[in-house]
Amino acid sequence: MGEPEHTQKRARSAQGETDSKMEHDCEHEVEERVRLFTDLEWDLAGHSTLGPHSVNYHHPRPGNKGSVFFMPNRSFLGEGALHNALQSVKALGLKKALLVTDKMLVKSGAVKTLTDVLDKASIKYSIFHWCDPIPSRAQVESGLKLVQQEGCEFIISFGCHAPHNCAKAIGIAFTNGGSIRDYAGADKSHKPMLPLVAVNTAAGTGAEMDRFCTIKDEHTGQNLDMVDWRLMPALAVNDPTLTVGMPPRLTAATGMDALTHAIEAYVSTASTPVTDASALHAIRLISTYLPEAVEDGTNAKARDMMAYAEFLAAMAFNSAGLGYVHAMSHQIGPAYSLAHGICNAILLGPVQEYNAKYVPALFIDIAHAMGFMEVGQDSGRAVKAVLEGIRTLKDKVGIPKNFQALKANPADFLRLAEAAMKDACASTNPHQPTKDEVCQIFHKAYNLDGDTQSFQ
Repeated sequence: MGEPEHTQKRARSAQGETDSKMEHDCEHEVEERVRLFTDLEWDLAGHSTLGPHSVNYHHPRPGNKGSVFFMPNRSFLGEGALHNALQSVKALGLKKALLVTDKMLVKSGAVKTLTDVLDKASIKYSIFHWCDPIPSRAQVESGLKLVQQEGCEFIISFGCHAPHNCAKAIGIAFTNGGSIRDYAGADKSHKPMLPLVAVNTAAGTGAEMDRFCTIKDEHTGQNLDMVDWRLMPALAVNDPTLTVGMPPRLTAATGMDALTHAIEAYVSTASTPVTDASALHAIRLISTYLPEAVEDGTNAKARDMMAYAEFLAAMAFNSAGLGYVHAMSHQIGPAYSLAHGICNAILLGPVQEYNAKYVPALFIDIAHAMGFMEVGQDSGRAVKAVLEGIRTLKDKVGIPKNFQALKANPADFLRLAEAAMKDACASTNPHQPTKDEVCQIFHKAYNLDGDTQSFQ
């Protein structure tokens, strides 16, 4: 027999009261969490410019998607890193590598530093040294053919930006098939690339550990820009002894490139406390040790600290992204065959002067990292100190003063501005400029005379 109807009603009533109480308690708990969350955000807003981004202090974010931090599987840093990485290379269990580098590194004998280590470890390799500063589709396709002909099972890239980019493109196209054009854009691959060991020989680009790759399509004249987490190397090697032979001009250009990575990552709309910490310490190291490395390339401590600084800056921008310095540099550099790091160095001051109008508080920690502790928590003083610090460092390491000195043509700036606004790096700039404003920044960098305080 079932229970009497009045007993069932009392049970339903009791259950209803319980459900109602639980719902009320749940609502109260949510309200309490929101209140605590709001209080935390309010406290942090007056605390420092390093508030947790999860409470939208640094840059407001839509939704609750969290963040992602990208890193290679293993990274070897410091003097002796090349030899220390050898056991991990052997542990891959692969027999033969395609060694991707460039002609200058082969001609100078720098590649022999690596091949001697590989020979001693009985690791077989075939050398591919046809890499332009921006590798071409044809060079990638030639590398793919060599991988197949030689039966290579993994890739070692040795050099700066170009060999790492070329190696990534070869590796992703080999395992995924099709044309390298198929992978332009964000996360277009479906399979891991061939295992890549990236050995860096410069302190600047971060290409040995990042998820970016640029290849020139010589048929269209356009760059194929790829952003894909599968492009990150299995092993990254930053041994400062490999950078000792870099001439002062290259040391300065790559060092200023690293500084640009750090500053742009810090003010990026996708930055996090993890990328902030990396960016700020990179700024500290570069501000201190880049002039020393340029002045004396054999200064072991300066080279070591710059290798760490470059890696820290890459850790920051690999996840936080960049901004309009890179978006504009990507256009004006190829247009006049100018070095990427030089373009970044010239644009860094004018672009940050523009950004500072919208996020001045973020420049407090940048100023402190550059050594300007006297600015305290005064954002106005911090902005002036940072812009002056950039100018002083640029001049000290011998970067050309402006684009006029490099024979750029202002008549091209409107076209370059339009292209910059379509660049992937532009999306994480702290404020989106108009086309006229981008043109104005180009003109500012063209006429730059050391005074970065006249942006209107």
